[in-house]
Amino acid sequence: MNASNLLVELFVEELPPKALQKLGDAFAAVIFEQLKAQGLLASTESRLTAYASPRRLAAHITEVLPQAEDKAVSQKLMPVSVALDAEGKPTAALLKKLAALGADESAVAALKRQGEGKAEALFYESTAKGVLLTDGVQKALDEALAKLPIPKVMRYQLQDGWTSVHFVRPAHGLVVMHGTQVLIGVKALGLTAGAATHGHRFEAAVDPVVIQNADSYAEQLREEGAVIASFTERRADIARQLQAAAERIGGDVRPIDDPALLDEVTALVERPNVLVCEFEKEFLAVPQECLILTMKANQKYFPLLDANGKLTHQFLIVSNIQPQDASAVVGGNERVVRPRLADAKFFFDQDRKKTLASRVEQLDKVVYHNKLGTQGERIARVRAIAKSIAQQLGNSELGRLADQAAMLAKTDLVTDMVGEFPELQGIMGRYYAQNDGLDVAVADAIEDHYKPRFAGDELPRGDVGVIVALADKLETLVGMFGIGNLPTGDRDPFALRRHALGVIRMLVEKDLELDLETLLVSTLPAFGDKIQDATPQLVEFIYDRLANMFREQGYSAQEVEAVLALQPLSDVQKRLEAVRAFATLPEAPALAAANKRVGNILKKAETDVQPQVNEALLVEQAEKDLYAVLQRVAPKAQQQFAAGDYTASLQTLAALRASVDAFFEQVMVNAEDPALKANRLGLLALLHEAMNRVADLARLAV
Repeated sequence: MNASNLLVELFVEELPPKALQKLGDAFAAVIFEQLKAQGLLASTESRLTAYASPRRLAAHITEVLPQAEDKAVSQKLMPVSVALDAEGKPTAALLKKLAALGADESAVAALKRQGEGKAEALFYESTAKGVLLTDGVQKALDEALAKLPIPKVMRYQLQDGWTSVHFVRPAHGLVVMHGTQVLIGVKALGLTAGAATHGHRFEAAVDPVVIQNADSYAEQLREEGAVIASFTERRADIARQLQAAAERIGGDVRPIDDPALLDEVTALVERPNVLVCEFEKEFLAVPQECLILTMKANQKYFPLLDANGKLTHQFLIVSNIQPQDASAVVGGNERVVRPRLADAKFFFDQDRKKTLASRVEQLDKVVYHNKLGTQGERIARVRAIAKSIAQQLGNSELGRLADQAAMLAKTDLVTDMVGEFPELQGIMGRYYAQNDGLDVAVADAIEDHYKPRFAGDELPRGDVGVIVALADKLETLVGMFGIGNLPTGDRDPFALRRHALGVIRMLVEKDLELDLETLLVSTLPAFGDKIQDATPQLVEFIYDRLANMFREQGYSAQEVEAVLALQPLSDVQKRLEAVRAFATLPEAPALAAANKRVGNILKKAETDVQPQVNEALLVEQAEKDLYAVLQRVAPKAQQQFAAGDYTASLQTLAALRASVDAFFEQVMVNAEDPALKANRLGLLALLHEAMNRVADLARLAV
């Protein structure tokens, strides 16, 4: 059977742009995997190409068979004891089973026996005809449509006026071609497969575009339909045109780097054409974040930045048409953006007429959470928590500035600009604080208290910002845990996971001398009787987030568990590197196992064991040797630990291995003499203390 390439295209009305790439990839991938599962791909060399444009989803697959190869099938029927009687003749049960398979008594002789004794069974061997391509594509297409990650399903009627269909957008055409042959038996969404599709709404050279064969699809759409069908190619073409347009302007300008915007624009056009537009320079007096956001969010334009990252008065648009005279397109877009920028300027001018301090009372009218009160009440809690953190750090001036920043941190929520563009919260607060003549540290803290906003985001730039950011995140975490409002699965509406990681990052990366549990407990009084104390649960949650972060960075689960078992908040990365280096030493497995054994012995001790040893009670040579080695090694390891050289500290402890092995081979810890037993437990406690300063090495034991 000769293999040919296959094309499947579904032509639809404009698809949701933010979901287009995901829809296209999923559509093609499911069809490919289904054909592969049915044995319709000629070899492992078959290749998939996904296509996705605003009005089409398509898949091109190489080396597809017209029919899958026949397969030998071995089907278990029943145990021999049930299938055959005492004389070896078929029972009625066996004959009934064979009849159901389309066979008669003559097939009994060909049945195969497998197994032994009571487990011996009869198997019926036959040949299953390979699936025809039309049937296989039908199954694959049905599966692809059923599994599409559709953000919101539409319901529409077919042309018969009676039949209703549910899909992401109304579908108007189906192309299924194997080489040059149309698989007319394939149907989907009330459509029958053909060879005709449609190109660009306005610029197609012909309509419909009749596909000659599966391999000419992309070229015909480009030449006859004025459509770049590949999402990847279209995206690369837009990026190239954006860069070329910026270079033509000169002056070292560049389009803003925004992959999400580039993806969205790619999903909006079929034949991209980048044009240069501009607006009046007077608008540049408005904070550039406002102008950039309104151009990107509302108009899908690409702002141009100069070499210093400052916004210029020119911007780029991606048009879906290529007229000979583009002046009308340029002029139209300039007219559209002007009122948007004028609105931003109006909001900015109006907002600056009132100070942030004058807006504090308005927060009492903004509901934060029905169990936790208004934003005004929340701000009062954040101020109290910030003051507590400053006290723990012993800096009263820092506390004064943090209190002022915390009081004003949310006031930009009630400004016109943030009301229009919520994404600018914090950013506008900083501009308005500067306008009010406030301390730079306070202004920066108002913007920075939201940081880190996402994984890998920068931390607040100053100490005031760190305190307010910590207070804000702790208020959210303690409050939500205190009312039992915890994240479940993918749902985390209050971003508690992100807040937890933000708290850890600030404590670790800013090297703050603050204890996590103390911080959480000191946060509780700010809530009064509104919440329950969920500190233990919250501590575990926060360290789980930290563990996830380091596992994502490539550290093993054992390495992470060993370090975080001690719940350190300083030098976590250095500890992990030290543990990783220690694990490569030949002594590591034995010491980890011994450490685990020591820990178990100490846990089972009837009383609290102190790391103290009476040399006069050391009887056995092995315990004397272990104590002597500890006396020599432990101080050096402790000195290295105190200096922050965790790798050297753990490597120094490797010298304990021989003495530890000898101790467990030759010494009975649970001696009959209570004094000897207590002394040996004290020796083990001393050993355990020395070995577990950097990490809980027992977690490395296999």
